[in-house]
Amino acid sequence: MKITVITVGKLKEKYLKDAIAEYSKRLSKYCKLEIVEVADEKTPDQASEVVENHIRDKEGERILKYIKEDAFVITLEIGGQLLSSEEFAGKIEKLGIQGISHICFVIGGSIGLGQEVLKRSDYALSFSKMTFPHQLMRVILLEQIYRSYRIINGEPYHK
Repeated sequence: MKITVITVGKLKEKYLKDAIAEYSKRLSKYCKLEIVEVADEKTPDQASEVVENHIRDKEGERILKYIKEDAFVITLEIGGQLLSSEEFAGKIEKLGIQGISHICFVIGGSIGLGQEVLKRSDYALSFSKMTFPHQLMRVILLEQIYRSYRIINGEPYHK
């Protein structure tokens, strides 16, 4: 299985880079992982809805360039489906059984995802009703993907 994580913005914090490197190393046993960072747009304070939509659209164009035709796209959205770790593992396993060989996860920027990206999404996933920094979501997502593969393979993982 190939897993692509497309994210908006660059990571600056060393501790987040270290965590991502660790989970990337752990995941190499289970899947081919690719992490793609696309440039973010500066969002002015007190930006109007029109300006925010324009920013989401520009970031969305950059995201869509990296989504392959055959990829199953999972967007991370506050309003998406909430799953337990076991349910998330089941989703990944079921996609593999159905012949899906490429899952593409998309993490938007600080103001979310544009309409064209949302239209391309095959599944909207939420990790919480709370909002997390999009940089931290990369680590949370990779940890949950790793946990999923441990669950799928019947390997121990702390609960």
